[in-house]
Amino acid sequence: MSSLNAFLHPIQVENKEVIISNRFVEDGKPVPFIVRPITQEENKFLMKKYTKRDKKGADTFDRAEYVQAMTACAVVYPDLTNAELQKAYGVLGESALLQKMLYVGEYAELAQAVQEISGLDKDVNEDIEEAKNE
Repeated sequence: MSSLNAFLHPIQVENKEVIISNRFVEDGKPVPFIVRPITQEENKFLMKKYTKRDKKGADTFDRAEYVQAMTACAVVYPDLTNAELQKAYGVLGESALLQKMLYVGEYAELAQAVQEISGLDKDVNEDIEEAKNE
């Protein structure tokens, strides 16, 4: 049997730079977004937050809001909490800022990068069903 060393010292996934758009340029070069992986603890919180139970006890999951919140949570750069940046786009909140500043294809690419770095490049619906059954 092996030791616990591998579990005590896991390989850390590096943050990932992603060029989302050629619209955000500095010194003639596109500026990348930087994303980090989402932990299962964060994922569980978000899944719970976007799962609502009606009066009959049936759960509904708002997948769109969940993906938007997860994507915003994973963005390290630019700092989506920056008041000046939010003010420039006329919004409050990280998720609202991303939705305002990105075109639909850019947003989809960013969300895909977050899911990949977080290990969700498989079917997210499996995790959703598992959370509903907890």
